[in-house]
Amino acid sequence: MSSIASRLFSVANRTVLITGGGRGIGSMLAQGYYEAGANVIVTSRTEDSLKETMDTILKNSPSQSMEVTPSLSYVVSDVSTREGCEKLASDIGPLLPDGRLDVLINNAGNAWGEPLERESGKMNWGWDKVLDLNLKGVFYLSRACLPYMKQGGETMDRYDPSRIINVGSVVGLMPQDAPTHAYDVSKAGVHHLTKKLSGDLAPYNITVNALAPGFVPSRMTEGLKSYTTFDDIAKNTPLQRLGDGDDMTGACIYLSSRAGSYVTGVILNVDGGTIGASKIPLSFEED
Repeated sequence: MSSIASRLFSVANRTVLITGGGRGIGSMLAQGYYEAGANVIVTSRTEDSLKETMDTILKNSPSQSMEVTPSLSYVVSDVSTREGCEKLASDIGPLLPDGRLDVLINNAGNAWGEPLERESGKMNWGWDKVLDLNLKGVFYLSRACLPYMKQGGETMDRYDPSRIINVGSVVGLMPQDAPTHAYDVSKAGVHHLTKKLSGDLAPYNITVNALAPGFVPSRMTEGLKSYTTFDDIAKNTPLQRLGDGDDMTGACIYLSSRAGSYVTGVILNVDGGTIGASKIPLSFEED
């Protein structure tokens, strides 16, 4: 890594907590941060998935070329409740060097949806399930981790703030053509909560930003195959492909490094142009 890249984009020795780290974007981020030299803590409800993630990271990481020796650990948790978030915050305490958490990535999420006309009896359950984890959990865990992240007095370094990164979605900016009302609304809420918290926490030298991924193949997005195909999604994306782990990791490392230390309250679209490069069609093909 060149000197300027190392100075601006290094996350070596930073401690990063990633929720939803057992699969999908969470496991992708865990892999990337670990390879970049960060001390990574992954958390999820399922211990088996966390162990699998850790095994995969250690197997795929080029340990011989690492300039530092990062740590990798996991904590089983349930961040869909306030009690679960507070317990997780307590449980990670012994894992934090000098008692500081540098980066919190609120990534855990789930999805649910059904057509408006369906009367399944699961509507209240579905909305509560999604909002509890995707939105309320972000607030509760961020709040619970503040004692590890707040800076003040002589310890404050304005060029090295603590970071909170919330994983939103492009569907929080533009609804998708699927009956995922609760999910889309939850991600819009994550984006607004990000802006709200960025103002609240700036005096404590904590930046708060959101990642708005486009479509990334994962266990969750597999559900979209009921409505479309990944090939069609890629064709309808301006950059003509789906996202991957490097796309997500690169954006998050930017927000976690010196390069992103003057950025807060931002929703960063990493979506192949789905939002910013889309055009309003002025003609339509007839069937």
